[in-house]
Amino acid sequence: MSNPSKREQIVDVALNLFYQGGFNATGVDRITAESGVTKKTIYAHFKSKDELILATLRRRDELFRNNFMRSVERLGKTPRQRLDAVFDTIDEWFNSKTFSGCMFINASAEFAAQDNPCHLVCAEHKRLMFDYIRELAQSAGAKNPDALSEELNFLIEGATVQAHVCGDKKAGIKAKQMAQLFIDKALH
Repeated sequence: MSNPSKREQIVDVALNLFYQGGFNATGVDRITAESGVTKKTIYAHFKSKDELILATLRRRDELFRNNFMRSVERLGKTPRQRLDAVFDTIDEWFNSKTFSGCMFINASAEFAAQDNPCHLVCAEHKRLMFDYIRELAQSAGAKNPDALSEELNFLIEGATVQAHVCGDKKAGIKAKQMAQLFIDKALH
């Protein structure tokens, strides 16, 4: 495997720092110190901190969704089991050492204007997650895959906030128990 480019290195370091400390609270000086590059190098790759933030959000979306889908596929062998595995996957995420809430919820709070490019990337991530769960619901034979995806996404978002804000490490399991009602109703 090849070494990451300087640009990728900066994005990876910034992603971790932004995720743990927030976007506005994490300065470029901290990113330069942690990444071992100069400000000049950062600004050679990104016109502004905002452009770097957008790159980190896009990278997080790619990494998160790919890992999420792989986990669901690993944990669920049938279409119905994959719907359950969505909640097993979030339970694993909530109980990981690096869990610090949803980067997209956090970012949309910091960049609250609906037309802010960062906010738009966050909304796109949520739409792509909705689409994936809708596909799972459709494969499982849900009568209304859109409605089931919406219900399950509401549970996921609420459980994510509960796990992060309240430190509830069982939020994923609790959400799974509630999801069973929606899934059973949608499939029968």
